[in-house]
Amino acid sequence: MSKMAEEKAVGAAGAADAAQQQQLAAGEAAAARVRPVETLLRAAPLGLCVAAMAVMLKDQQTNEYGTVAYSDLGGFKYLVYANGLCAAYSLVTAFYTAVPRPATVSRSWVIFLLDQVFTYLILAAGAAAAELLYLAYNGDKEVTWSEACGVFGSFCRQARTSVGITFGSVLCFILLSLISSYRLFSAYEAPPSSALGNKGVEIAAYPR
Repeated sequence: MSKMAEEKAVGAAGAADAAQQQQLAAGEAAAARVRPVETLLRAAPLGLCVAAMAVMLKDQQTNEYGTVAYSDLGGFKYLVYANGLCAAYSLVTAFYTAVPRPATVSRSWVIFLLDQVFTYLILAAGAAAAELLYLAYNGDKEVTWSEACGVFGSFCRQARTSVGITFGSVLCFILLSLISSYRLFSAYEAPPSSALGNKGVEIAAYPR
């Protein structure tokens, strides 16, 4: 009986190793299929973020009513910081993705989580800046805040250009998040039920 148990254990270990190798091979195949597209998508936000940041950094207007600059508004400063961080992330990950590497679960998880973080970061920055632009164009009658773009039209147009470019990079990061999630969840399946042991899952029943 002990010999049969050992043979079963060896067979189960071999099957687990084979399954793991198949998962790794599937991960590498999936990465190879999407690597050219992913590399281009990771490089694209670099130019977009730098352009949006440069336009916003130069956004300043002076006239008879005074001077206004992007640094006077927290939402626009946040947009500059977010674009700078996302540009750096785009540069690093573009080089990382361009070089073929063995697919591992840990690397796929790290890229997936970082893509999520930077997607929400740039999306939040674009949304905050867009809200500021809306108030600048339309004002807020409830708090007696009049619109400002009638007086500082050049400033608003330049800020609008920066926000528009930022949302272009948002689209790229959304696509990157979809690609990294596809690579992660399509290549690495859940463990088989045999790996969970012979114990069944007990579901508590509560009286009505």
